[in-house]
Amino acid sequence: MIKRQVILDTETTGLEPTKGHRLTEIGCLEMINRRLTGRRFQTYINPEREVDKGAVEVSGLTTEFLRDKPKFSEIVEEFLAFLREPNTELIIHNASFDLGFLNHELGLLNHPWRPLENHLGVIDTLLMARRLHPGQRNNLDALCARYKIDNTHRQYHGALLDSELLAKVYLAMTAGQTKMRLGTESIASEATQPKINIQAVKRTQNSSLRVIRASEEECRIHEERMAAIRSA
Repeated sequence: MIKRQVILDTETTGLEPTKGHRLTEIGCLEMINRRLTGRRFQTYINPEREVDKGAVEVSGLTTEFLRDKPKFSEIVEEFLAFLREPNTELIIHNASFDLGFLNHELGLLNHPWRPLENHLGVIDTLLMARRLHPGQRNNLDALCARYKIDNTHRQYHGALLDSELLAKVYLAMTAGQTKMRLGTESIASEATQPKINIQAVKRTQNSSLRVIRASEEECRIHEERMAAIRSA
């Protein structure tokens, strides 16, 4: 079966949708069977409020820049059309943050696709990273450094740029994309290897995000494989 994944990131006016903060950018990349297809969805959004100074310092998106951009209500159906295709699973770093904002925006419109995680599977790469690298920094910059992914061109956080980096991080974290020969041991494709099974799934409006965590054996196998790759 074709496995379609959408790597998603957002930028916002601040940290708390319950305090009136809104989306300023959405960026998505399509990946099918662990290969980026080149299809993407990206849009800036007029948040209909001021952008906090701290948020401007992170994303570079100012109130003035966003003033003539479309409102969320004007892009929501195009955005959801990108997500609605069969067998789609979201990959998000710190999924509770992005889903919190997306579901807040959908709630303002009383949209039937709220909450998103009732309609789509979700993998939270932050939860995955915390499980694989306990006690270490696991933000996107730290993961790029750990997996030797170049992010030196990243002056500001941007939803599409961060999605591109996250796609590389996710593939490195889950490994097994290509066959490699390490000594006399052959490491085959992902389909023949134990899989990391960490997913944030099916959250209702009044409950917290439920997580299915990887077993200790799955994490041990993953760490052994990554150590072998790094030493090759």
